Amino acid sequence: MSNAAKRALLAGLRWTSLRLRLVVVFALVALTAAVSASGIAYWLNREAVLTRTQDAALGDFRQEMQNRAAALPLRPTPGELQKAAEQMAGGSAGYDVLLIGERAEGKPIVGTSDPDHFTLDDVPRSLREAVNERQGVGAGNSVPYHLYWQRTQRGSKPYLVGGTRIVGGGPTGYLFKSLDQERQDLNSLAWSLAIATALALVGSALLAQAAATTVLKPVHRLGEAARRLGEGKLDTRLRVSGTDELAELARTFNKTAESLEKKVADMSAREESSRRFVADMSHELRTPLTALTAVTEVLEEEADSFDPMIAPAVNLVVSETRRLGDLVENLMEVTRFDAGTARLVLDTVDVADQVTACIDARAWLDAVDLDAERGIMAQLDPRRLDVILANLIGNALKHGGSPVRVSVRTLDHELVIEVRDHGPGIPEDVLPHVFDRFYKASASRPRSEGSGLGLSIAMENAHIHGGDITAANSADGDGAVFVLRLPRGVSSLKDCDGHGDADADSDVDGVAGQDPDRGEGGAL
Repeated sequence: MSNAAKRALLAGLRWTSLRLRLVVVFALVALTAAVSASGIAYWLNREAVLTRTQDAALGDFRQEMQNRAAALPLRPTPGELQKAAEQMAGGSAGYDVLLIGERAEGKPIVGTSDPDHFTLDDVPRSLREAVNERQGVGAGNSVPYHLYWQRTQRGSKPYLVGGTRIVGGGPTGYLFKSLDQERQDLNSLAWSLAIATALALVGSALLAQAAATTVLKPVHRLGEAARRLGEGKLDTRLRVSGTDELAELARTFNKTAESLEKKVADMSAREESSRRFVADMSHELRTPLTALTAVTEVLEEEADSFDPMIAPAVNLVVSETRRLGDLVENLMEVTRFDAGTARLVLDTVDVADQVTACIDARAWLDAVDLDAERGIMAQLDPRRLDVILANLIGNALKHGGSPVRVSVRTLDHELVIEVRDHGPGIPEDVLPHVFDRFYKASASRPRSEGSGLGLSIAMENAHIHGGDITAANSADGDGAVFVLRLPRGVSSLKDCDGHGDADADSDVDGVAGQDPDRGEGGAL
């Protein structure tokens, strides 16, 4: 048996399987019905068989008592009793007879058809007392003695014992009839009913299997269609046939899928339009920003010659122009990530040299404590690593507390870079949002020098390498800790190759977006 067949069989046998539950329910219902019907049939047949045999024997015995026992003299001899008992037992009813008479007052004599098989000891005492008890004669009772009977058992065989006595004087008679044949007939009936119950159970299981196949086939198709829909195949539709509930469910699914496809298409179109607008806007802003940047550089060089009343305004224009330039670059980078056009330019680099170059380029050597051994080689995109480090270290310097410690180590096949500051840490309610775009930790300071995109861009650059960044507070409560994990080999990287434009590999200022806003009093 193939693995797929085994898995399918095990899936069908799980208690959570609808097929198994249907089979079990069908089987239980059939078993209950069959057992109930068989029990009722057995009880009715048992009563009918026993009642028929019993009535026939008692009726024949009553008639024989009237015909033969009543004809005996009032004081019969033992021989006469014996002969009468044998004649009474010789009929077709098939029972033994015991007659009790009196040869004199208070001197009973017994005659039995088979002394070895039936004696007075076989008659229950309660039956003898009932037979010998004289009843009062009245409107509801015309005779003083009645015929009584009782079912008893000797050894493992059932028997019918009955008795009566002659009215007006005469012997008392008892019959002893075996019910073993009836018991065998009833046992055969019970076996037949048990076999019928078993066949009903098997039939119900087969019927349940057929019903489950009929019902679960469209359910399985619906499940497969839902799975494909969940995988993004929004054009998935079900073939609808019939007018039952399952057909109505299939129609509802098709309507839902059609509505979902339309909404996703509309959202995708709007998202693409928004992305294109941001990209076009950012691209168009680059030309005037280039001119503005050149002008602000000139203004900055001549700032010392300006009137003291004008200098603050000039400095504000210079700083805001630079901030606007950083924001445009960040927007263009985010647009490339959203469009899937960002690509890696891999190179085998010494990680310690890359971290040192990033810190040195931004004149952070005095503020950063670096713990990185040379010789740790990794395959990654140097420019994107520089963007990640610039954002994490710059964020720690600006919003955390000195000293900022950067450590580099390897763990299995991963490169782990940890950036830790000694500030007040990150508020717990802010931690889940530190990598969100434009997230402001404090509503009281919605405007800051950062663009609010730095950490989100760092995260995107980590993801495109197949890595991740985590943010947490240090265990001793002294500062925040950002941990960058990247695979060391190209085999671990995601498939990041896209159909990007020429700007996908253009250089981005490593400091751009390095100041994502943090909550007051906490490194974010």
